[in-house]
Formats: sequence, C-alpha cells, structure tokens
Amino acid sequence: MLRRLLLLVSLGLLLPVSSALAAGGNYVFDGGTPRQQAQVRAALEISAFDWNLLPEQTVVHIGVYNVSHSAPGHVYLDGGLLSSGQFAWPTVMDEFAHQIDFFLLDRVRRMILQERLGVSAWCYEVGGLAHSGYGCERFSSMVAWAYWPSQASSYRPKSKSDETATMAAGEFRNLLGDLIGAPRVAYALKKR
Repeated sequence: MLRRLLLLVSLGLLLPVSSALAAGGNYVFDGGTPRQQAQVRAALEISAFDWNLLPEQTVVHIGVYNVSHSAPGHVYLDGGLLSSGQFAWPTVMDEFAHQIDFFLLDRVRRMILQERLGVSAWCYEVGGLAHSGYGCERFSSMVAWAYWPSQASSYRPKSKSDETATMAAGEFRNLLGDLIGAPRVAYALKKR
C-alpha cells in the first residue's frame, strides 16, 4: 500500500486542490499598523498565485504615499488605502506582481507578454502613454485579477477597455503557467 501511495505521489496524481496552491510569499514589513499588515497578508493569501515563486524577500513599506508603487525587492503601500480593507487587496497583488516582472521575467518573456497584452511598450521606455499603454502595468493588473477573480475585487473589469479585460483570466493564468510555471488554477468568479 505504501509503495502504491508513493507511486501515485511521484506521478503527481495526488495534487492539492487549486486553492491550496496559493502561497503567501517571503516578505517583511517596514511600518504599518497590525491591521494594515493583516490586510497585506490577507490579500496575498486569498490570491491563487504562488508568491513563493519570487526568489527574493520583499520589504513591504507601509506609509503615506501618493500612489502605491514598487521597486525591485520593495513594495510601497499607502496605509490609508490598506485601511479600506478588502478594497485594497488587488492593489497589494498588483504591486507584488511587479516583483514577478522584476525577478521572473526576462526580455523574451516580456516581449511575449507585451504582444499578448496588446501594448507597444513594456515599462515606461516610451514616454507619454496612458497607464494602460504599458505592458508592465497591464501585466500587474492582470495578475491581480486573474488570480483573484472575485466580484468583490476592485479590479473586476467593468468594460472591454479596462486593463483587466485585456484577456480572459484563465487564458492569462495558462500563459503565466507556460512562461514561469505559475499555478494553472481554474475556478468560477468568487463572491468574497
């Protein structure tokens, strides 16, 4: 019996359910209240993306920022936004998605994504485009939506021109599965 179980495990037939594939990642906090920090943890844990794919620890800075943003190894989140609770979760995922870009994408993968996302520039190498005109911004928005396609998501597409309407969530997850080995989860739109 034990031999049969080991064989099944080695063949990948005993995989966890898709929601168990998500993982919170490796990060530390710089600032923020316990409640604000809890919102970051909740956002990363509800996401079906495996944040443990990121090879570097991320420092999450929580403070007063005009706009939440990212740099390699650093995510800057506005404390006021985090205080809004679940509304902020997609922004947390979005900023962590930039870490995917920084650490897991190379020139070829970015070119593939740029073409599939229908943009002419990746990340501000060309000036004057709208936010949605840059591949890195569409990419990070799509990660937030595709790995938490909830009716409660503030990133839920409302029109065909929204950044998160660029491609179907499942198609995007499959593309990231091909490019970086991200989870290929399948689920219906979540209400939470």
